[in-house]
Amino acid sequence: MRSKGGVPSAKLLTIACILSFLAGMFFTNRIWMLSDRDEGRPNVGRRVMYEEEIQLVAEDCDQRTREGSVQGKDLSSDVSSTNEAIRRLDRTSTFLATELAPTKASHVVSPAAVNPASEYVDGRQRAFIVVGINTAFSSRKRRDSVRETWMPQGKKLRQLEQEKGIIIRFVIGHTANTDSNLDRAIDEEDAQYSDFLRLDHVEGYLELSAKTKAYFSKAVAKWDADFYVKVDDDVHVNLGVLGTTLSRYQHKTRVYVGCMKSGPVLSQKDVKYHEPEFWKFGEEGNKYFRHATGQLYVISKDLAEFISDNKLILHKYANEDVSLGAWFIGLDVEQIDDRSFCCGTPPDCEWKAQAGDTCAASFDWTCSGICKSVDRMKDVHQRCGEGEDAVWNAIF
Repeated sequence: MRSKGGVPSAKLLTIACILSFLAGMFFTNRIWMLSDRDEGRPNVGRRVMYEEEIQLVAEDCDQRTREGSVQGKDLSSDVSSTNEAIRRLDRTSTFLATELAPTKASHVVSPAAVNPASEYVDGRQRAFIVVGINTAFSSRKRRDSVRETWMPQGKKLRQLEQEKGIIIRFVIGHTANTDSNLDRAIDEEDAQYSDFLRLDHVEGYLELSAKTKAYFSKAVAKWDADFYVKVDDDVHVNLGVLGTTLSRYQHKTRVYVGCMKSGPVLSQKDVKYHEPEFWKFGEEGNKYFRHATGQLYVISKDLAEFISDNKLILHKYANEDVSLGAWFIGLDVEQIDDRSFCCGTPPDCEWKAQAGDTCAASFDWTCSGICKSVDRMKDVHQRCGEGEDAVWNAIF
């Protein structure tokens, strides 16, 4: 409603003043936060000046409104004051926008500038993936075949950690007396390559489940990674495909990735993979619950931490892949059956690579790894490998 002569009514002017006051409070709060953050900078004085100016305008506007409504003064002067307050707020808004622009820009970080291996969480080095290659004292030639093919060495191994957040280590424990020739040989090899993760674990074929618990516990204590991988030393891996695949699951929790299977529970003695506790799985001839095959599998950080936190009470079955599946059977875990984690050796993985569907891992089911891997690893790498630059160019 307007009064005679086209002058705004007291009610309309009061609303305008209230809106002006609220806007002033908004910008005052922003100025206060910025001044605290930028203490010691030359523009702080200017911000305080604008804060005081807004407060005075708001108080003046409020006082004039009361006087105009009670004493009937000329309201046209109040309109002029309100317009001036709005103009001042506009100048303040422009000023703040100019000041905030460099602040926002300083907080925008390019993904390429992020260095995952240079960050630490609770004293642990940050990583994207930790790859633990399960190995034994007698497997020196296998380790060398891996070093000569899909596992970078020396500076490139450190570069892989720094630039891509992928950490790779051969995983091994010690002998019963901890100071045998076998232990010293590993010490010498580690001094040469610096690519071992030593466990507080006594090596033995029937102790693989215990070694798996020790590996995840040690890896979690040392690295804060998104994923932890266990792979055997006679399996070929394409690191770029592995990283790209796992990057699709980074937003998920409690993820268990691998080639899922459900084989028979072997109750017969003196056979490979015999399960002494077969009776726990029901009637003779029953199958295991679904679990990832042991050649290569991946678990997310929360599952690795679960193993580490509960390692003393997690039951060990004869087969380590069964043990891992058993530890998760009562948890809310998402199983992801990814068949690129268990491609066959050439021609299987070769055909897939030629079709643009390069495998993450390749091995022979009949040998539970690449048959005669020491002799054949290079050939598998040449025919099924993703290329030397693939992991460096991969985006994850």
